Amino acid sequence: MSDKKYKIGYTTGVFDMFHIGHLNILKRAKEQCEYLIVGVTTDSLCEQRKNKLPIICQAERVEIVESIKYVDKVVLQSDMNKLSAVKELKADAVFVGSDWKGTPTWLEYERQFAHIGCEVVYLDHTDGISSSILRERLNK
Repeated sequence: MSDKKYKIGYTTGVFDMFHIGHLNILKRAKEQCEYLIVGVTTDSLCEQRKNKLPIICQAERVEIVESIKYVDKVVLQSDMNKLSAVKELKADAVFVGSDWKGTPTWLEYERQFAHIGCEVVYLDHTDGISSSILRERLNK
């Protein structure tokens, strides 16, 4: 019997310029689930949502995330339909940074996921680091 609270966990991200904040989220998620599935945002979805392409291409971001010991499986996140992904992957937990807690979008996800037996778990955000911060540093 596993001492993990959840069977299948799911988290998503762009994972551009992989950094310690990314690693912390994956490690903290894996500590709570037996099997961790990570959705890596496609280049096209990133461009559509953020009006910019990642610095690291999709194929390389997938390869980096696949190589992390806390990750059991990588899938592509090509749209924002998280409910569909959770159903398809049979996840009973979705892990997301605490900076999203209480936002209208995530309150709605909590409501939708509850109907299918999936819990939203907010993980502490690593202060002082993000891909946006790294991008700013590179532009200086």
